[in-house]
Amino acid sequence: MNKVKKDKLKIYAMIPARYGSVRLKMKNLALINNTPMIGYAIQAAIKSNMFDRVVVNSEHEIFKSIASRYNVDFYHRPDNLGSSEAKSDSIVADFMNFYPEADIVVWINPISPFQTQKEISDVVEYFVQNNLDSLITVEDKQVHCNYENKPVNYDKNQLFAQTQSLKPVQLFVYSIMMWRSDKFLLDFFRNGHALFCGNFGTYPVSKLSGIIVKTADDLKLADILMRSIVEESGRVDYEVQYDDLVK
Repeated sequence: MNKVKKDKLKIYAMIPARYGSVRLKMKNLALINNTPMIGYAIQAAIKSNMFDRVVVNSEHEIFKSIASRYNVDFYHRPDNLGSSEAKSDSIVADFMNFYPEADIVVWINPISPFQTQKEISDVVEYFVQNNLDSLITVEDKQVHCNYENKPVNYDKNQLFAQTQSLKPVQLFVYSIMMWRSDKFLLDFFRNGHALFCGNFGTYPVSKLSGIIVKTADDLKLADILMRSIVEESGRVDYEVQYDDLVK
């Protein structure tokens, strides 16, 4: 276990996998470079070495076979939490009630296949070291941004700012979300929602980790990209190369 385990916190990884999906049917079982998409999340969670337990959470027994394939646990959540109308808050609360011994629950998104084991480890370390109660991953983007036709991070009455000078806007990517169970459940039963419970923080992840697969086009691009960066030995480090004129 990594150094956060010295606090003797029980940290569980929860990988939610709904069988039905609207935009891309059974997307969690769709293959990316010959591996079911959910397999990347499971393997990254295991290899991060941050969790006392890794659990696939689904309303359908088909994912029990997937969990067995990767030698992780399976939780069969109630059928009513498997519909497209089911809210994330309710899914998390149900999981926490089933595993009351978990101090921290980490939602590892199976539709973020490029999330790495190191980034998972870094996010969990950050959460614990900063004494957070809730966290959602984001992508920092330095781009001129409006909300309801009003500037967010630039001034229309000044010279047009260079993008590298802008304060980045943070786009939620949801590749990882996590909570302290006691804080989450307290807010959930008091208010009916709890994703932003207590001391909330964000963590910027890489552009690759921010790739979320929701449609067939997303899946196609992810498959092409995964094939281009993965070899038998694992991930390939990318090196910037230049035209010969640069030499």
